[in-house]
Formats: sequence, structure tokens, C-alpha cells
Amino acid sequence: MFEFQINHLDHVAIRVIDLQASASWYHRVLGLKVIETEKWKGYPIFLVAGKTGIALFPKKEDDKHFSDLPANIVVDHFAFNVSNKDFELAKNKYKHLNIEYIFQDHYYFHSIYTKDPDGHTVELTTLVVNADEFYRKKTS
Repeated sequence: MFEFQINHLDHVAIRVIDLQASASWYHRVLGLKVIETEKWKGYPIFLVAGKTGIALFPKKEDDKHFSDLPANIVVDHFAFNVSNKDFELAKNKYKHLNIEYIFQDHYYFHSIYTKDPDGHTVELTTLVVNADEFYRKKTS
């Protein structure tokens, strides 16, 4: 009834101790390109290969959400990309299944977040600007 199609894994968000050092490593070692995201004011730092990427967030030692997790790098959430149409279908399906979700407007993307049975945050995200406007921006 409310079936929708996943396009691809959009990104994995990770918490890191040093944003710039990590961004440099992913660019240098894996060849990921840094997307200039002036609207996001410093973080996350978004690095991509094609349309698949990672988002680097600062690790906060005093963040209660992460206090009981290992001190190493933590995966924050993972995201699947869907079309704008499928994004609306997914919201309807979540409502139909009585699944709570949080909507966020990220300027370039709209996202909904929910938790899986183990408490992992799962994001569905859809691009709301022209793809070339985001993915083909000046990169490092």
C-alpha cells in the first residue's frame, strides 16, 4: 500500500575527535571530495564519492547520548536516499504503521529519522535542490 523504493545509501554519519584531520584523511586516503556546505556553518563536513558519502560530526565527550559508548569513533546514524515522491510515501507508511519519526529541514535535503529495534537511528533523506547544485559544487 505505501511501498517505496530506496535509491542508494546516502551517507554514514560518524563522530570524530578532530573534524579537519578526519576530513583530510578521508580525502587523502580514500579520495572522497569535500562538499562545500556554507549553510551548515562548519559541520557536518560532508565528503562524497559520487552521491554516496560520510558526514563528520564533532565527538563531544560530555554528550550524555554517547557517554555509555566506547571512546572510539561512533556511528551516529545511517541514511538511505529516496526520491521526493517516495519520501512522502515513506512518511505516510510510518504514520500508517504508527512509527514515530522526526522531520528535519537541512536546506539541501529533507530528512525523517526513526529508530530501529536496537535503537539505531535510521534516516530517509531526499534532495530538495537541483542535484548539480549540491553534488557538483566546488569540491576540495
